[in-house]
Amino acid sequence: MNKNSVAIVAIRDRHSFAEEDIHVDNVQHESSTQNQSNAAQSADVTRKIKKSPMTSTALEYSCRSRHRTATGVGAFALFATLTMTASIIIVCLTSPKAKVQPCELKFIQTPQNPVEYSFGPRSVAVGNFNDDELLDIVVANSMVNSISVFLGFNNDAFASNMTYSTGLYSAPYMVAIGDLNNDHHTDIAVAYFGTNSIGIFLGFGNGSFINTTVISTGSSRPIWIHIADLNNDTSLDIVTANYGTDSISIFYGSGDGRFAYPMTISTGYDSSPFSVISADFNNDNQLDLAIANYGTNNIAIFIANGSRTFLHQQVFSTGIDSHPYSLIVADFNYDSLLDIAVANYGANNVGVLLGSTTGIFTSQTMYSLNTSSPYSIGLGDFNKDNRVDLVVSNKGTNNIGVLLGLGNGSFSEPTMSSAGSSSSISLVVADFNKDNLFDVITISNDTGSIGILFGYDEGFEPQTTYSTGSWPQSVAVGDFNNDTRLDIVVANRDSDTVSVLLGYGNGLFANQTTYPTDSYPQSIAVGDFDNDTRLDIVVANNGDNTVSVLLGYGNGSFANQNIYSTGTHPTSVAVGDFNNDTRLDIVIANYNDDNVSVLLGYGDGSFANQT
Repeated sequence: MNKNSVAIVAIRDRHSFAEEDIHVDNVQHESSTQNQSNAAQSADVTRKIKKSPMTSTALEYSCRSRHRTATGVGAFALFATLTMTASIIIVCLTSPKAKVQPCELKFIQTPQNPVEYSFGPRSVAVGNFNDDELLDIVVANSMVNSISVFLGFNNDAFASNMTYSTGLYSAPYMVAIGDLNNDHHTDIAVAYFGTNSIGIFLGFGNGSFINTTVISTGSSRPIWIHIADLNNDTSLDIVTANYGTDSISIFYGSGDGRFAYPMTISTGYDSSPFSVISADFNNDNQLDLAIANYGTNNIAIFIANGSRTFLHQQVFSTGIDSHPYSLIVADFNYDSLLDIAVANYGANNVGVLLGSTTGIFTSQTMYSLNTSSPYSIGLGDFNKDNRVDLVVSNKGTNNIGVLLGLGNGSFSEPTMSSAGSSSSISLVVADFNKDNLFDVITISNDTGSIGILFGYDEGFEPQTTYSTGSWPQSVAVGDFNNDTRLDIVVANRDSDTVSVLLGYGNGLFANQTTYPTDSYPQSIAVGDFDNDTRLDIVVANNGDNTVSVLLGYGNGSFANQNIYSTGTHPTSVAVGDFNNDTRLDIVIANYNDDNVSVLLGYGDGSFANQT
């Protein structure tokens, strides 16, 4: 593996989201969203959704005053390190046949520890940002007003991220992707809950983006964003669900990255729309809209009437106090008509509504999740029987649920599992490692983690745990003893050490060897700083405003630290050749100073003072 790549991810935030969340209204709500399936990978179940790119997911928030400005937003952060995956989804290979009990699905954690991720991840979307046929990730970081892009490095790893500012107090809640300027490159649209606007980031096709446009949405508090070609003009349009004004807004695109003034449609008093999705529900070759109204406990359908107009909404109840959070659309009974599945957070169930040629839906059939409250819902064929299955992420001990489709519009009782969190608030389904099995990305607000759950034909051994120092904060991987096997290094905040665990190449690791650092090591990165083909370590020490550099001997051991000054409270560190002299340099994000420090490398393991 390339030195500058890292294994896929689990990212943890120690901070309490309750202290830093957006506050809107007196009723306690917890918001999430879901990613629609990638059209290229699930065309069999989403073939009616025309030019409808993936939309994504938003994390939980508490609600107090609907019109209050976002509070408790963290400082801007430039860098984060993605590392090893938190858990694995296990999917049976055998297909259920008639009158045969469907195979079970289990979720078992792997040994790797999650990494501190204090940026407040709320939403994730996947797509191909650098035209290399590998899926990439974009994450909305609400606490630090940014989005982070992680490029796929190989079938199960991502390269280090690039971060883009979304503006002060923007509190980005959701990201969606699509080609907004018809240049055949993927672009990003972001819902800014805090500043009542949406941001457009146009892609260059090489994994980088430019923030070109910010579009006002009034006082709407956009909580969901969806991209689709609503008027069949080959240009993508944007739809937002507006929590603050009980409405949706449609921004019709001109095909060059610009958008018309929004057309706003009411969803009803106190409806509190949380999600919106487009699909052709009545087979007239026009995209209609479906909205999950959390406040009024229903799904609203707006049938397209041509000329950028919609018929008056038709409302379908999801049950008293059901509080629907998110929707997904597919043909569950193979009658060539689209159906809807909805995550009913308040009722602890999944509702399925079957469609008709008129756009009218049947009363929902409900599938209980027992004590688990669903936030986000996705779909895919998880047991390879050519039938659409459902997966939900939940609040509760059993935070992942899978409902296997029977092909007639009904589903098996949910198989409930735990993926190491008690509140997985959002998910997206895609085949990340190109093994023809669906994988799932989850966001968990109790651990602040982003994790990928790989689909496998066979199960795995139960997790193995390894001791580290006290309060591990950050983890990185690399081959520290040149045996072609990946090893682990961990920054231990409270014990002022780093732990090195050498890998055996079979998923197991030796016990830790510890090395002292300065006070409160918080972030860690690796690179060859002295050009001896041996990996070295750099650690950002939050407690005394320094970084420690530990040069490697190539046998898995390291020299004593060399210390360099940084700004105040360094929270993240990354490495790269910033002046094109073929020598690795160091950059540090300084939390209290609102700046970054750059230490240029001399190529011998030493560095110049910060600039």
